[in-house]
Amino acid sequence: MQIDRRQVLAGFGGLALCGGPTALLARTALQLGASEVIGLSDGNLVLPTEFFFEGLPEGELDLILSRHNVPRDQLEPPCNLTLLRQEDRIILFDAGSGPAFMPSAGKLLSSLDAEGLAPEDITHVVFTHAHPDHLWGVLDDFDDPVFPGAKLMMGQGEWDYWTDPNTVDTIGDARASFAVGAARRLAVIEEQISFFTDGTEILPGVMAHATPGHTPGHMSFEIRDGSSAVMVGGDAIGNAHVAFERPDWAHGADQDTSLGAKTRMRLLDQLAADDIALLGFHLPNGGLGRVERSGDAYRFAPEDI
Repeated sequence: MQIDRRQVLAGFGGLALCGGPTALLARTALQLGASEVIGLSDGNLVLPTEFFFEGLPEGELDLILSRHNVPRDQLEPPCNLTLLRQEDRIILFDAGSGPAFMPSAGKLLSSLDAEGLAPEDITHVVFTHAHPDHLWGVLDDFDDPVFPGAKLMMGQGEWDYWTDPNTVDTIGDARASFAVGAARRLAVIEEQISFFTDGTEILPGVMAHATPGHTPGHMSFEIRDGSSAVMVGGDAIGNAHVAFERPDWAHGADQDTSLGAKTRMRLLDQLAADDIALLGFHLPNGGLGRVERSGDAYRFAPEDI
């Protein structure tokens, strides 16, 4: 296989190139009043298990992974973007991986096409955070904006972190390419983007919730119509097995593992207590489901659609 320079710069070296089978382009949907919340596939990632779980208690970890039929050596998490269709807006949450991250990902345009949509139809793109599988799809192979007519929106703290020239030197070697890639893309789209803070109603019926830890400025978004709501969770809850059964454990994919665990426990408790549906970026079955209590922990119950 010929090695593409851009894949190496993704930060996972040969692991990204092993390119396991691309996930089926799953679609999930939930009607929320007059709006429709749709989960669209961007494909999947291929990552070593130790990237997530290094240093965790091996015995209990193995039991959890076995219960969920998760391989011990390699994970292939799906990538589920959220599309919100409102009467006069088509809002996309995150932009996917694009062509430059992993060969198993970057399938968003095919998913949009299956919805009868072109990138020009998207009115808003709202970012949970600026990791490659959420941001890099904002540019095409020629570094031109994929959504030229859309209003782009990002939390102020997340923007500040990734545009800080010191980030590349403080984020650690494993993620240095993330910082370089984010800064380059954000510079291209700077004229299109606006910013918000925690607790802001960024669009009608869409409330921003700060969920830091995975990245310093990570945001989730509560889409609400009356008593019904869906939380666009991004990577605040990163999988449907260890994150639910042991949310208190450090998660290697989080940049601040301690803060990530605190945020995860708080968010899981809120979603279960308030019966808010969750659309998680890396959760199975299209990412849409409910958080249910299970003893002292939780379980993910995919939405029956």
